[in-house]
Amino acid sequence: MLNCGFEWDSVQMPLNPFDANFLSFEQQVLRELNKRGIAALGMKPIVGHGESVKRGMLSAQETLSYAMSLPVTTTITGMEKPEILEQNLKVAQGFQPLSQTEMQALRDRCKMVAGDGRFELYKMSLKFDNPEARLAHDYPLDDQSIEVKEMLRATENSGKPYPAVQAG
Repeated sequence: MLNCGFEWDSVQMPLNPFDANFLSFEQQVLRELNKRGIAALGMKPIVGHGESVKRGMLSAQETLSYAMSLPVTTTITGMEKPEILEQNLKVAQGFQPLSQTEMQALRDRCKMVAGDGRFELYKMSLKFDNPEARLAHDYPLDDQSIEVKEMLRATENSGKPYPAVQAG
């Protein structure tokens, strides 16, 4: 999208220690945004639904601190309960950027399980990349996926013909 010729003001993308190891926005996009002066909006610092925190792989403080230590304009995080809001405020109010050594240690802790995308399903599943959005950008659809089959049967879709998926 950065090479389509549009002058972007900002780009929102997932940034967390898992991202650094798998189809990485941090490694592939963030530097280019900073080079071009495009505001980087980091999202999903606690890795989507926080599964890695729930499983004790990382703490919320570690993931938030990691994301906030990157060269971003802002870090966006969810807070569905007052306790999570308080947790996030505590991290933000006492924030000290992590050193490069501390950041690398978090990347290394995530590396063994980051390679298959299990904690970043938004990179791996149409569940987070709705077929209508793919059509709007002329991206091909996998007509065998559940989400696409449901969309093709729906009566309120755009009616646009979808691009064929190229075999092989």
